[in-house]
Amino acid sequence: MSAPNSSYDPVEVTPLNAEEVERVRDEALAAIVAADTLDALKQVRIDHAGDRSPLALANREIGALPPQARKDAGQRVGQARGAINQALAAKTAEVEAAEEERALVTEAVDVTLPWDIEPVGARHPITTLSEHIADIFVAMGWEIAEGPEVEAEWLNFDALNLGPDHPARTMQDTFWVTPERAAMVLRTHTSPVQARTMLTREPPIYIACPGRVFRTDELDATHSPVFHQVEGLAIDEGLSMGHLKGTLDHFAQAIYGDGMTTRFRPSYFPFTEPSAEMDLLCYVCHNEPDAVADCRTCKGEGWVEWGGCGVVNPRVLVACGVDPERYSGFAFGIGIDRTITSRYDIADLRDLFDGDIRFTQPFGVEL
Repeated sequence: MSAPNSSYDPVEVTPLNAEEVERVRDEALAAIVAADTLDALKQVRIDHAGDRSPLALANREIGALPPQARKDAGQRVGQARGAINQALAAKTAEVEAAEEERALVTEAVDVTLPWDIEPVGARHPITTLSEHIADIFVAMGWEIAEGPEVEAEWLNFDALNLGPDHPARTMQDTFWVTPERAAMVLRTHTSPVQARTMLTREPPIYIACPGRVFRTDELDATHSPVFHQVEGLAIDEGLSMGHLKGTLDHFAQAIYGDGMTTRFRPSYFPFTEPSAEMDLLCYVCHNEPDAVADCRTCKGEGWVEWGGCGVVNPRVLVACGVDPERYSGFAFGIGIDRTITSRYDIADLRDLFDGDIRFTQPFGVEL
């Protein structure tokens, strides 16, 4: 191994030459002064103070010098590098302060501007009422059941005692899915969900079935080919019309407030026997003598029609595999859309489906 060259003259090594060190230092200081952004300073730091900068490379040459030359070369390079680092630190602080001040001006927020430029969203009243109804029945210990909107003809009609000649099967009331031999329809009510439940579960059964249904009605102020309803079904031992009346009274009070009640009028439905139309005590005049005569909501009747109900027909129980000798039950159905239009005095049913945010905004996010 060769020993250090004692006659080595550091002046002859260009990177360690005093004039060269001063030149590199002055070049770096000039670049620092010229830099006016943090990105520019970052590049200056890489070029003049980084591991591959001229002074960093010169510093590596010091170890090859003879002992008597190392001290002077080290001081020259160290002082130059120190001056550059100090200048970089001072310039960085200056540029950061300038950019922060610039940001305070250019990115300032005018707190006097309107804050509600973007309109606040609102949930659709059909959605909120459907969920509210579900909460009511869940609180009573019932379950919420759902089913497909494209339904088998047998479940939509036959299982519910709607015979082959029933007028509801015709094209006047039902959307049939092609091909006709598939025997599939867009469900005309949510009652098929009740049939599906009875076919797959053993009583006792207590379910509410909210959902969208379809009938071939013309779209006008009071009708729609697509609408929403909720049906309830209870199957257990010893159920009667009295249990039905109590359930509907509680349901009405949960929707319209304390003191609300229902009444029954005899009617006919193939899937219930006996059957009834249920009316709701007018929620405007409450059938009070001084107000009922001039009430526009109930038109002087004191009651408002709400839906249909009755005791489940034994034929329906048999078709769905339930023993009618042991079990009885009741069922009811109301229109969710009609409940909204009557409760909030909405004159045109089409307002529910037009998608105009000005209609839904007053309802906010809760019912």
